[in-house]
Amino acid sequence: MIWLTRMKTTVEIAEDLFARSRDVARREGTTLRALIEEGLRTALAQREQRQEAPYHWPDLSVDGEGLAPGVEEGSWEALRDRIYAGQGA
Repeated sequence: MIWLTRMKTTVEIAEDLFARSRDVARREGTTLRALIEEGLRTALAQREQRQEAPYHWPDLSVDGEGLAPGVEEGSWEALRDRIYAGQGA
């Protein structure tokens, strides 16, 4: 059996947010407490999901014709030589 406990607390919120919340609760036939609990559950779930989601690198590719000739199958040394061509002695 699961026992749910309730905690009583005081929270200060902006007056306009309180008024809008009260109006929504009345319109939907629910309580302000139920609406606040729903909002907190939603906000917490979103934060937990963001923490668990792996980072995905953004696609930063650009239009073009691909790699320069000789680079596709070249070694690191060949690529490095192209990058630094004309730089120094």
